[in-house]
Amino acid sequence: MAMVMRMMQRAKRPTSCPITITFTFSWNSLCFHSAANIEDHQALYRVLEASKHSLNYGTATQTHARIIKFGYGTYPSLVAILISTYAHCHRPNLARRLIHQVFSWDFDLVSVNIVIESLMRIGECNFAKKVFDKMPTRDTVTWNSVIGGCVQNARFEEALTFFREMLSANVEPDAFTFASILTGCARLGALNHAHWVHDQMIQKKIELNFILSSALLDMYSKCGAIQTAKQVFESVRRDDVSVWNAMIHGLAIHGLGLDAIAIFSKMEDEHVLPDSITFIGILTACSHCGLVEQGRKYFDLMTSCYSIQPQLQHYGAMVDLLGRVGLLEDAHAIIDSMPMEPDIVIWRALLSACRTYGKPELGEVAIANISRLGSGDYVLLSNIYCSVKRWDSAERVREMMKKTGIRKNRGKSWVEFKGVIHRFKAGDRSHPETEAIYKVLEGLIQRIKLEGFTPVTGLVLMDVSEEEKEENLNCHSEKLALAYGLLKTSPGTDIRVSKNLRICNDCHYWIKLVSKVLGRVIIVRDRIRFHRFEDGLCSCGDYW
Repeated sequence: MAMVMRMMQRAKRPTSCPITITFTFSWNSLCFHSAANIEDHQALYRVLEASKHSLNYGTATQTHARIIKFGYGTYPSLVAILISTYAHCHRPNLARRLIHQVFSWDFDLVSVNIVIESLMRIGECNFAKKVFDKMPTRDTVTWNSVIGGCVQNARFEEALTFFREMLSANVEPDAFTFASILTGCARLGALNHAHWVHDQMIQKKIELNFILSSALLDMYSKCGAIQTAKQVFESVRRDDVSVWNAMIHGLAIHGLGLDAIAIFSKMEDEHVLPDSITFIGILTACSHCGLVEQGRKYFDLMTSCYSIQPQLQHYGAMVDLLGRVGLLEDAHAIIDSMPMEPDIVIWRALLSACRTYGKPELGEVAIANISRLGSGDYVLLSNIYCSVKRWDSAERVREMMKKTGIRKNRGKSWVEFKGVIHRFKAGDRSHPETEAIYKVLEGLIQRIKLEGFTPVTGLVLMDVSEEEKEENLNCHSEKLALAYGLLKTSPGTDIRVSKNLRICNDCHYWIKLVSKVLGRVIIVRDRIRFHRFEDGLCSCGDYW
């Protein structure tokens, strides 16, 4: 490779002399032969593209050497595909060296945009940002590539930062820009950002299409503003099924199963045909509300009325629905009847139900069918044992975790205040206002105890004293985020908290009482759904 880089440094533009080269490339047991005139750089491009998809590092380096040898080292399209290929082949150091070379040559804007898009697509965000930072000029496509890439790679706050910089640079965003940034806001769950982005769309007079309409609905739903999502739904064109799907799914994650069913009926009235995604949404809605008979009805409706064959996600939703209401044997029977191999998501749904209803034997069956156990699987099994006070079994699970080097996923929660996302981990003391946060939290804990609150310690993963268990529960990340929200907001203001894991029983019960004692609306988005706490009640009806 050193030889290739030296050749690259002294590369010159090709002469007009026609020279024919021939090489062989092996991919998926097929031989690819290409005879290319040195002026036909597209042939070399196609070989590198094939190398990228097959992760054939050897062919990539050989082709790179030929590119340099015959004077194509400075062709922008070939350099772009080379960077992408090396990154794909897990050679980031070579990709970095190529990026350094890019800006010593005269590359056009289109080619550099291709480089950014290619790197983002394969998850090489930092490489893409290095290219972006070095660019002397940028167009809308450049900004779209970096914003969309950040969203695809779950760097939502970075996407928002780039979007603001784009506006400051007086570059006009287009529909593609907003499709990406709306998705970023949805994933982040930050309502203030969502409102601001929507306002920008209106100011820029961006015309709504079904993609943007669906993204708007998804954004407001996932930011906890389901009423706003309903208003958007009523105001946009609804001739594409994706708009209906977004609304049904939004209602599902808010536990509004009957509303989702009503939307499905309205969809039929307006002669819009549902697709497989529609039924995933409606079955999820039934699952979150315990609507067993309705769920069975829609599952049967797929094949009987719409000739849609159930896929893994549909079976998974049915297993989840039956498991949540305690019909574990029925859920297991669904798995046994599947025409395809159940995936890890389906077995985890059954495992979760076993945790809820204390069924360790069936939980062990689920565990045995999960080929690669993650931390969540061990935790669920340990929780099952703890719930039936089988401490020795729970201890064996913890020992297995230690031996395999698996750690429990740490709870993380975040809350938005004045456009800034404040993040907290369980037991976190890194926030600049830690002392004030814990003072608010400790005061709340004492006040809620006076209201009769008793910590729910049954699923704490330690056979230790109740006092130690309570201390463990008191520092959960959602409690810290809520305490910060209470510290920074005025009485009567709604507080929105997002969490990376499913909310635990203790925090759920505790936050219900906080909403009653303080007269506040508290909206929590966990990994599964939304919980709206108000006056001591939760929108989930304690069913989640």
